[in-house]
Amino acid sequence: MKHTTNEPVMTPKTRVFVAGHNGMVGSAIARQLKQRSNIELILRSSAELDLTNQQAVQEFFAKEKIHQVYLAAAKVGGIVANNTYPAEFIYKNLMIEANVIHSAFKSGVKKLLFLGSSCIYPKHAEQPMKEETLLTGLLEPTNEPYAIAKIAGIKLCESYNRQYGVDYRSVMPTNLYGPNDNFHPENSHVIPALIRRFHEAKENGEKEVTVWGSGKPMREFLYVDDMASASIHVMELDNNTYQQCTDPMLSHINVGTGIDCTIRELAETVAKVTGFTGNVVFDTSKPDGTPRKLLDVSRLSRLGWQATTPLENGLGKAYEWFLANQTAIRQ
Repeated sequence: MKHTTNEPVMTPKTRVFVAGHNGMVGSAIARQLKQRSNIELILRSSAELDLTNQQAVQEFFAKEKIHQVYLAAAKVGGIVANNTYPAEFIYKNLMIEANVIHSAFKSGVKKLLFLGSSCIYPKHAEQPMKEETLLTGLLEPTNEPYAIAKIAGIKLCESYNRQYGVDYRSVMPTNLYGPNDNFHPENSHVIPALIRRFHEAKENGEKEVTVWGSGKPMREFLYVDDMASASIHVMELDNNTYQQCTDPMLSHINVGTGIDCTIRELAETVAKVTGFTGNVVFDTSKPDGTPRKLLDVSRLSRLGWQATTPLENGLGKAYEWFLANQTAIRQ
């Protein structure tokens, strides 16, 4: 007679490596995955695992028996940083993605999600920017090295899919903001830079804050927790659904809100959120940059996902995080 027990059958957990879990996007993905009882997160800081070191990455994957990878690790920065360190931006990002994607494949990882950037699209791409505009024109010169590396990441995923039959996907986010953003006074992106500037102006009793440019350019912004939600959604789509909306050699998916605003509107909203009551002045002697950058998110919408965090709400959450972490930010 067969012996039976009432003990539950333990299903092995999916071992998921989030590369770049201390960064803004990686930390948001890790926060959401931690809530899943069927997932075991595998995390390594850059001090523990140098992703630009091929041998170290190969040994890590061979040892850890990873099932899935979210590749959110990257060297990132604003215009000044991209202009100052172009060699570092292209080298480090190429090395990270090549090492992680190849080592993942060699160790038997079947599912991987690569996180890119909307800067992959041509400088003069038609708005809103569709996935199909990739490689149809010249890139923005200030961040071309970074963009080239991100395009290479997409093509690495597609090439391994085509040759080896794995399931490596790519998502391209619009401008992101939120907890764990970089609030450095010189190397940060526009939202953290404005949050810090307006907060310090309020604290110092200043009467006005000057913003570069005319305030007319339009930009799209996505709260980072929405980006994490979209990333997990795309990763977990069944193969048939995913393949019906993508092409083997044009497989990346835009992630954004589908809504943009002027820099003036953004600055005025940040002033409101931070409680700055002085004047907002625009320095028209400074460059505006590209007139508009908006992603076409219809592909992602067809795949069943839409952003849920309105800009003012997201800015409020980002400011709360800034206030709670000022000591660490200023070090």
